[in-house]
Amino acid sequence: MSRAIRFHLDEHVARAVAVGLRRRGMDVTTTADAGLLGAGDADHLTYATAQGRLVFTEDEDFLTLASQGVAHAGIAYSRQNTRSTGEVIAGLELIWKLCEPDEIRNTVQFL
Repeated sequence: MSRAIRFHLDEHVARAVAVGLRRRGMDVTTTADAGLLGAGDADHLTYATAQGRLVFTEDEDFLTLASQGVAHAGIAYSRQNTRSTGEVIAGLELIWKLCEPDEIRNTVQFL
């Protein structure tokens, strides 16, 4: 498994977040990249887990899935419209710099 955190962005995350993360050298997939437009949250977690990617979302339903014990490679969550694009990017970059993939597996990180 990769030493660096890799990200998958939920469908409603602004494209600018993916652009900003990629400019900083991070490995990021979006819903469109993964062919998951319109897919359910469980499908996103299945994809991200299979790819070893932490899911960034602003959708509380992912928190419900995590609390039900659904396995995942990690979830980063921010309540919608509470963080600027720059703040989201900075928060995810901090996770990328400080965490290992094994440390975040089946955990939820709050931005």
